[in-house]
Amino acid sequence: MASVTLAVIDPFHPRIIDEIRAAAPPDWRVVVTQAATEEARAVALAQCDVAFVMATPMPRSLLERAPLLRFIQKLGAGIDKIDRDYCAAEGIGLARLQAGNAIPVAEHTVLLMLAACRQLPWLDRNTRAGAWDKEAVRGENRQINGKTVGIVGFGAIGRQVARLLGGFGATLVYYDPVRASAEDETVFGVAYRDLDALTAEVDILTLHLPLLPETSNLIDARRIRAMKKGAILVNAARGGLVDEVELARALQDGHLFAAGLDAYSAEPPVGNPLLGLDNTVVTPHCAGATIDNFAGVAARAVENVRRVLAGEAVDPAELVVPVRRGVAA
Repeated sequence: MASVTLAVIDPFHPRIIDEIRAAAPPDWRVVVTQAATEEARAVALAQCDVAFVMATPMPRSLLERAPLLRFIQKLGAGIDKIDRDYCAAEGIGLARLQAGNAIPVAEHTVLLMLAACRQLPWLDRNTRAGAWDKEAVRGENRQINGKTVGIVGFGAIGRQVARLLGGFGATLVYYDPVRASAEDETVFGVAYRDLDALTAEVDILTLHLPLLPETSNLIDARRIRAMKKGAILVNAARGGLVDEVELARALQDGHLFAAGLDAYSAEPPVGNPLLGLDNTVVTPHCAGATIDNFAGVAARAVENVRRVLAGEAVDPAELVVPVRRGVAA
């Protein structure tokens, strides 16, 4: 395979850039985007034939300025911010990494559940301010033990969440468009429900689906109001899955006890009313972001590039658009 010039599009921490450089073969040239602007990204892409991207959007306006670009490797599973149609039309290959962040996202999901149950941000803020009233807390706070948790989306992340919750003493139910095998349901200790039945049954609802036309606004106003009074919603997937206006109303009027959120319909969520509520736990779409996990992510991404450019087979679950640009007829 000829030497590769790789553009790193996201404003990664220097340690993450070091992990990418360590994973890349020595003859690869790694170009790091110098600012978090489309102009800076276009400058980097203009000289590169491969791009690594995590969360940064790659719209047509950017891709049109990358005449040498042959392949985009998403360093995660979701590709809703990349113009897939333009890639297909221009022959720019596109791949994702299936289950690359399953463990950290699942751990973060349980973190959000616990923090929402225990009103952790409110407790932290009040304790620092000198408040010391544990009886007020005892009258409000929740635990996972004994509750019914509904997992919507039972892929790699949803299954890892079920595995982690196995020791909490909760009842686990799930919904997925493709039902798991009876053997897997037994192994993970889950029972299948259709989405509406699950929504009405659970004490904690957690989302683990990609954002697609068929999943957009999946948890709409009707389903939010069908949830139990006092239930908790956790979303460490994509913000567009939830009607955020109705979610904010349900949290304000007491229909829902709390929400734990790592994803938002617009990011960053400037002006989003959910950020101003005492009963939300919010993080900056960072569920999969750990240094411990990234060496494996970088190694898998480099291997996909090597395979694609060498004309070798790539896992069909990961290759979204095959490379045609620069391939001899």
